[in-house]
Amino acid sequence: MSIQSRKELKEQYKNREIIGGVYRIICKENGKFWLRATKEIEVSKNRFLFSIATNSCPETCMIKEWKQFDPSAFSFEILEKIKMEETQTEIEFIEDTNILLEIWKDKLDS
Repeated sequence: MSIQSRKELKEQYKNREIIGGVYRIICKENGKFWLRATKEIEVSKNRFLFSIATNSCPETCMIKEWKQFDPSAFSFEILEKIKMEETQTEIEFIEDTNILLEIWKDKLDS
C-alpha cells in the first residue's frame, strides 16, 4: 500500500460519520433482553454478528442463556441512532448515548 493511499485512508477514517445509539440483544426463547448504549452502533452490531458466527458469548451477563439456548436464539435490535455532531467531543457524545439509554430503560419499564 502506498503512503498516499494510507494517508487517504486515515483521512477518510477521521472524517467518517459517527453514529451511536441504543440497542438491545434479545433472547427469543425466553424474552429476556440486554440494553446497551454505544458510540458506534455498527461496530457493536458487527461484534454481535461475529459472536453468533463463532459461538462466543458477547457479554458475560448473558452466559447462562447463551449456554442454555443456541446462539441463533439471539437477535440484535437497534432502538435508536444518533449522529455525533462536529462540535461534540467524544465524551459529550458518550454522555448523550448514555442519556438515551436511560430514556429507553424508562420506556421499556413502563
